[in-house]
Amino acid sequence: EDMAMRIAERVVSITDKLKIPFVFKGSYRKANRSRLDSFTGIGDEKALKVLKKVNEAFGVPTVTDIHSCEEAAMAAEYVDVLQIPAFLCRQTDLLAAAAKTGKTVNIKKGQFLSPSAMQFAINKITESGNNNVMLTERGTTFGYQDLIVDFRGIPEMQGFGFPVILDITHSLQQPNQTNGVTGGMPHLIETIA
Repeated sequence: EDMAMRIAERVVSITDKLKIPFVFKGSYRKANRSRLDSFTGIGDEKALKVLKKVNEAFGVPTVTDIHSCEEAAMAAEYVDVLQIPAFLCRQTDLLAAAAKTGKTVNIKKGQFLSPSAMQFAINKITESGNNNVMLTERGTTFGYQDLIVDFRGIPEMQGFGFPVILDITHSLQQPNQTNGVTGGMPHLIETIA
C-alpha cells in the first residue's frame, strides 16, 4: 500500500504540473506468469482496496486487469477502468462481462492480432451495451522472444473512434526468456515515447 501511495503521489505531482491526464494502473493479481513460483499478489480484496485508496486520496481514476468473468463485477466495485490483458482480448465472455459492469473497458491488443482485428473486440463491448472503450497497442510478436511496435496500427485503431494508448514498457518486453522471467529493453523507452 505504501509503495502504491508513494508512486501515485509522485506521478500526480508530475502530471498536474504538465497538465496531462493520468490513470493509475495496478494489478491486484498477476495471473500471467511464466513460472508457478512467481509472485502473483498480496490478495485480491486487499490489493483492490489499495487501488480504491489511491483513487480516493489523489482523485485519479484507477485501472486493473481482469482475467475471468467472475472478476469483472468484483473489480468494478473498486476501480474505474477494467483492463483486458492482450492474451485474453478475444475472449467473448470476458469482454461481455466487463462491458456489463458499465465501467470503461481498456482492451490491450493481442501481440498476435492485426490492428484491424480489434474491431471485433470493440464490437463485443459495444454490442453488450457499453460504449466506454479504450484500446492499447502493446507491440506485435517479432520472432520467439521479442516484440516490435508498428506505429501504423495506432491511426488504424484510432479510426474506430475510441481512444488509443501506447503501452511503451510492454511494447519493449522480451517475453519467454530461457530463465522463465520476461526481460525488456528499458533503455529504449525514451526513444519509443
